[in-house]
Amino acid sequence: MCFGLFSFAGFSGLHPSSTVRIPPVAYQGAAPDIRAEFDYQTEHHGRITNMKRTLLHSLPAYRALMEWYPLRDRVQPFLGERLTVLFAHAISAETDCLICSTFFRRLLSEAGENPDQLVLNPTEQAVVDFGRQLVANPNRVSDELYAPLAARYSPAQVVDLTVFGAMMIATNVFNNALRVDLDDYLEPYRLRPVLRQAQNDSSITDH
Repeated sequence: MCFGLFSFAGFSGLHPSSTVRIPPVAYQGAAPDIRAEFDYQTEHHGRITNMKRTLLHSLPAYRALMEWYPLRDRVQPFLGERLTVLFAHAISAETDCLICSTFFRRLLSEAGENPDQLVLNPTEQAVVDFGRQLVANPNRVSDELYAPLAARYSPAQVVDLTVFGAMMIATNVFNNALRVDLDDYLEPYRLRPVLRQAQNDSSITDH
């Protein structure tokens, strides 16, 4: 089987502005139903992130994007944990989402991988390419790009994968448009400008 190296040289790792547009909700003074979500997130995930605290200005908005978790649980059994992370990471890097791409860089790093030099087999490459194309232009998901997915996954699985990708994009859009701050615990995993420039130089050399 042929394996290839894959990097996300287009991702800047930089927030376009340090100005947060919507202040995150504080636990103190929040309504009881909002506090209940704080408590749930802390109990199940160990923390409540800046993104979730910002979403909690609107419970319907928060609940809509929290459907990411059930969708992840739908795709992970047939993708596997690693490819699920790779797919979400590819989308988040393609949208230049600082928070989400750094979150998935953390998961890859903690699994012992270099998120800047990922080794992908043909199936993984096909799934990653599909995710990136969903961001770039979903109208241009070619038959050639789609064929490996249709050959490997059932119609229901392709539907779940596509909607999971769309939910990932929606999450990225929320973070980018409202300039949600990167959480402190993710700072060590942030893509640094020097590395980004090195990746771009490598891409130029390769061509």
